[in-house]
Amino acid sequence: MRKDNVEELWEHLHWLVVLHQQGSFSKAAARLGVSKASMSQHIADLEKAAGIALVQRTTRSATLTDAGRQLVESMRGAFEQIATGYANVRDLAGVPRGFLRVTAPVAFSRQQLVPRLPDFLRRYPQIQLELDMSDRLRPLAQEGFDIAVRHTSVPPETHVAWTLAATRVVLVASRAYLRSRGAPETPQALADHACLHYPRLQGMATWTFVPAVAEPNATHADPVTVPVAGPFAVNNSEALRDAAIEGLGIALLPDFSAQSALETGRLVEILPQWRSTGAFGDWLYAIRPYSAHASRVSQVFVDYLRETFSQGFTSTPPKLI
Repeated sequence: MRKDNVEELWEHLHWLVVLHQQGSFSKAAARLGVSKASMSQHIADLEKAAGIALVQRTTRSATLTDAGRQLVESMRGAFEQIATGYANVRDLAGVPRGFLRVTAPVAFSRQQLVPRLPDFLRRYPQIQLELDMSDRLRPLAQEGFDIAVRHTSVPPETHVAWTLAATRVVLVASRAYLRSRGAPETPQALADHACLHYPRLQGMATWTFVPAVAEPNATHADPVTVPVAGPFAVNNSEALRDAAIEGLGIALLPDFSAQSALETGRLVEILPQWRSTGAFGDWLYAIRPYSAHASRVSQVFVDYLRETFSQGFTSTPPKLI
């Protein structure tokens, strides 16, 4: 390879950008569909041609040197423009086709998203979809995701967001639990009950409520915050639902997690005159990293989600593909 022939380095430069986004040789290789050894060799060839170290390597990660970061930043706009131009050309083909990477919360994916995917994939047979089910907020651009579904009250300002559906939080318990312990009549009474909660921060767990419907002529209703404790805490609403069905205590759940159990009578809503705040988001959004152009594959997926969730949540058991 001649050091002055930059045209021979286009692929190497692109791989350096992907390495920067992914943060490790193994993740970058997986994203590009190549071997880790090939990935490492390309970067080594690029460093040899440039005459300077571009990557700091450790056993678990790869970070760019100052020179590497400077090089990537200088190319960012050009590669984005290339990606946009290529996406525009592919869209001219008429039939949506390509690879789509999506990330979404675990419980929501199992209960609401996965049951809808077979219809989408039958409708668009030339789209390949990879779903990452994770409750961790994954950085979309850095980890190569095209679309994320987020359950939040406010979408990130740095992303393009589409509203999918409004959600609400319900307070539920099994009939067996209520027969044994009685039903709380006020939020304050929850302090004397076994409460199954979603751990968020260290320290005492609390739930906050406001009246679901304001009293006539009321100007303001102060929130009621209650310390809660119980035998089980877990960062997954599906696990909380199942624990409540087993009679372990009272749980706060998003409506899409509780719907099926409420319809079948396995759970009963309590304190419906009060509304929980701060426990979960108020909306479901589809978001993507900001760019001037959205690929047609991403757009048809978002359009499908908006269409199907406009009809409400499903209460049927999920069918895995």
